[in-house]
Amino acid sequence: MRFEATPLAGAVVVDVERHADARGFFGRVFCRDEFVAAGLPAEFVQASVSYNLKRGTLRGMHFQAAPREEPKLVRCTRGAIQDVIVDLRRDSATHRRWFAVELSAENRRALYIPPGFAHGFQTLVDDCEILYQMAERYAPELARGVRWNDPAFAIQWPIADPFMSERDAAYPDYAPGSTP
Repeated sequence: MRFEATPLAGAVVVDVERHADARGFFGRVFCRDEFVAAGLPAEFVQASVSYNLKRGTLRGMHFQAAPREEPKLVRCTRGAIQDVIVDLRRDSATHRRWFAVELSAENRRALYIPPGFAHGFQTLVDDCEILYQMAERYAPELARGVRWNDPAFAIQWPIADPFMSERDAAYPDYAPGSTP
């Protein structure tokens, strides 16, 4: 595996090192020792899947508040998405900055999202599936979100007029004094 730091401290793109031959390729997508060496969690306590029918579906921007912030590894196993994270850590040099990366079944990349970040994605094609591996259990009472088009972030989404849930569309703008 290859670990590529992003401009947001602690967030890392994980690429598969492919060992190819005439049959296709083989590549490792997780190794405890390599994750530990890269400074990433090596214990995932929960995994979830998100299936999305339509191109332009937007989910986010979600996070889990302290004391159970939710580090996660996200991978697109079918289709393609623009995966987006926003740094909500008030003491961070990159507070309120965002980063996006295309994750797809074809490129097999993953994004490690550290605690203190909001996360969302937009599907680039119909019929997308996203796999989440979390290092903290889901705590519904601590589930939070910020508005996907909050001017404080100015995220550049690839598809205008997204298809999204009422809950995600109704999230408030980010309040800098709020707890991520």
